[in-house]
Amino acid sequence: MTKKWYLISLVIIIFICLIGFPLINVKYYLLLSIVIMVASFLPFVVRFSKQQITSRELVMLAILGAIAAVSRVPFASIPSVQPTTFVIIVAAIVLGPQSGFVIGVTAAIVSNLFLGQGPWTPWQMYAWGMIGLFAGIMRNTWVMRSKVGKCTFGFVVGFLFGWFMNLWIVVGVIQEINWKTIILYNSTSFYFDLAHALSNVFFLLLFSKTWIKILERFKQKYGLFE
Repeated sequence: MTKKWYLISLVIIIFICLIGFPLINVKYYLLLSIVIMVASFLPFVVRFSKQQITSRELVMLAILGAIAAVSRVPFASIPSVQPTTFVIIVAAIVLGPQSGFVIGVTAAIVSNLFLGQGPWTPWQMYAWGMIGLFAGIMRNTWVMRSKVGKCTFGFVVGFLFGWFMNLWIVVGVIQEINWKTIILYNSTSFYFDLAHALSNVFFLLLFSKTWIKILERFKQKYGLFE
C-alpha cells in the first residue's frame, strides 16, 4: 500500500511540474519537460529491470504492446478513435502497474513506426505509460472492479491524454506558453478528445470483461507476474 501511494504521489507531482512550469520558466520549458519525463521514466525502468522477468512474461508484454500499437493503425483515418488506450488499461488491470507502464510506452513507439515518429513520440510514451501505470495501481479498487468505474476512468483519461498532448504543440510549435494559449488549444481539441474518451468507453463497455477473463486465464495457466 505504501509503495502504491508513493507512485500516485510521484505521478501527481510530475503532472503539476509539467503543467506549472510555463508560469515559472517559459524559455527552457521544452527542455525542462523532456528532462522531467525522462526522470519519471527512470524509477520504473530501473525497478522493472531488477525484477526476475521470465521469457514467457517478456513475450506476453511484447505481444500486448504490439496489439496495442497495431490496433491504432486501422483507425488512423478516424482522428482520436482507437482501441490502444483500452488495451493498455485492461492489460494493466490484470498484469499490474509496471507492466501497464511498459505496454503503454511500447505501444507509442511501435505504432509510430507506422504512423510516423516525431517530437510528439516521447509525450505519447509518457501519457500512455502513465495511463497504464495508474490503471494498474487502481486495479484492486472499486473503480476498476466495476464496469461503470472502468468506463469512467477511460472517459477521463481520454481527455487527459488529449490535454497533455496539447502541451507539446504549445511548447514545440507555437512556443508561446501561457495559460490562455493552453486553454485555447484544449478547447479547440474538445471534439477530438471527446472522440477518444467515448471510444475508450465503447471498447471498455463491450470488451473489457472478455479481455480481462482471457488475460487472467493466461496469467494463471502459465504462472505469470505472480
